[in-house]
Amino acid sequence: MNPNPIFRWRPVAGLVWLTALSGCVSTIESTTPAAQKIQNVVVIYAENHSFDNMYGLFPGANGIANATAAQKTQLDHDGTPLKELIVFGHDGKPDANFPRMPNAPFRIDAPPVNRPPTQIVPSPIHAFFHNQEQINGGQNNLFAAMSTVGGWTMGHYDGSQFKMWKWAQDYTLADNFFMGAYGGSYLNHQWLICACTPQHANAPESMRVRLDAQGKLLKKDTSPSANVGAVQVFSAGGGQVTPDGWSVNTSQPPFQPSGIAPAPGGDARMANPQGAAGHGQPVPPQTTLTIGDTLSRRGVDWAWYAGGYAQALADGMQAPDVKRRIIYQRDPGSPMFQPHHQPFNYYARFSPGTADRARHLKDGDDFLADMAAGRLPAVSFYKPAGRDTQHPSYTDIMTGDTHLAGVLDKLKASPQWKDMLIIVTYDENGGYWDHVPPPQGAGWSDRWGPGTRIPALLIGPSVKRGFVDSTPYDTTSILKFITQRYGLEPLPGVRSQVGAFKAALE
Repeated sequence: MNPNPIFRWRPVAGLVWLTALSGCVSTIESTTPAAQKIQNVVVIYAENHSFDNMYGLFPGANGIANATAAQKTQLDHDGTPLKELIVFGHDGKPDANFPRMPNAPFRIDAPPVNRPPTQIVPSPIHAFFHNQEQINGGQNNLFAAMSTVGGWTMGHYDGSQFKMWKWAQDYTLADNFFMGAYGGSYLNHQWLICACTPQHANAPESMRVRLDAQGKLLKKDTSPSANVGAVQVFSAGGGQVTPDGWSVNTSQPPFQPSGIAPAPGGDARMANPQGAAGHGQPVPPQTTLTIGDTLSRRGVDWAWYAGGYAQALADGMQAPDVKRRIIYQRDPGSPMFQPHHQPFNYYARFSPGTADRARHLKDGDDFLADMAAGRLPAVSFYKPAGRDTQHPSYTDIMTGDTHLAGVLDKLKASPQWKDMLIIVTYDENGGYWDHVPPPQGAGWSDRWGPGTRIPALLIGPSVKRGFVDSTPYDTTSILKFITQRYGLEPLPGVRSQVGAFKAALE
């Protein structure tokens, strides 16, 4: 992978990152006795919150109180500090339902905003090029200006009201964990399973991002000041495919369940290869090596469990003229299934009718049944249904908090608990501000990331209790740990310098 020719920055003063040559995983830190005790790894992947947004007030963690004035102060597109923070609505204009606030981080769940965690709140744009420009060379001071919702990006919660906060207090909270790739959910789910970015070399021009001569997304000649209105860019949503054919923003899988219905008269198991309005064409079936491949080659059993998967599969295979009730639907009773959160469904190895698909892609109800019966595989990935992921705009944060804590209660009560490591983390920051710059340098970063800091909890009998782990991690640390624990073939995209949880294990 070539380094990003546009975004190269040095960390802010006070943070020192060791550097080394990029390459395959070569350390063996996770083959320690503590790691060898672990027989079951469970990865739970929630949605769209930065570390400061949820754990910025956590005692002993590197939180908002440690942010410098420069990191807190958001700039306009011309580099001058914003006069105030304004929340913009869907029309890109100031939303009268929100107060104007000083240019600084603010509490979402306290005056003057007063949005309790049981209430659905706006969702800042979270896309590949937006995220890079928001980070602004590690200064993290263009989050408001480069967002569709303006100053809302600077909001955070008092997380002590959440059940997951208690789990963080009881076990290990990682306060230096970054999302594997810049941008949104789609790309970061891919990085969770392969540390790679999908290719879409033949994507139509309508799906490709437009950038200026400096490689920037901002439409400087027409975008208003962030004191006036929401940002305007060359491609709404950031564009799905880079000019050189990499799929970086939300795109649909080639197989059902997909946001693209089957072709009229075609195979109901497939998405229409011609695409659909609002989605473009589906991503071609991918063949890059995944953690599923390396686990299977080693004979280590694994599964991807997804809430609402069985319902969504049936929903997706309906005739194309039938209205979907499960996929991307917010109707009462719908799990709000999100096809772009299902990364293995983009890979040829797991295409419909294959043995690998039947063996490894399972429903959320299977996850509950398997944990209760003590038959979880060695490695389990659990993706909650959309309504339980804590994703702003279509669910509230408290519903997901209750769901995640309930799953942890069940895992702790399961027969396999004594040998288990649970990693609860988030796909990406959801467009929310965080004050810590992502690490940069050889072995730490590449063209794709890492992006903004996100929460991560490590839970289990072998995990340190009441501990804040400040080791530098990113999403690829999960792959690194699994690879080392089970002696797998390394995935090339795993960053050589990220930690693999040694510091968090007893």
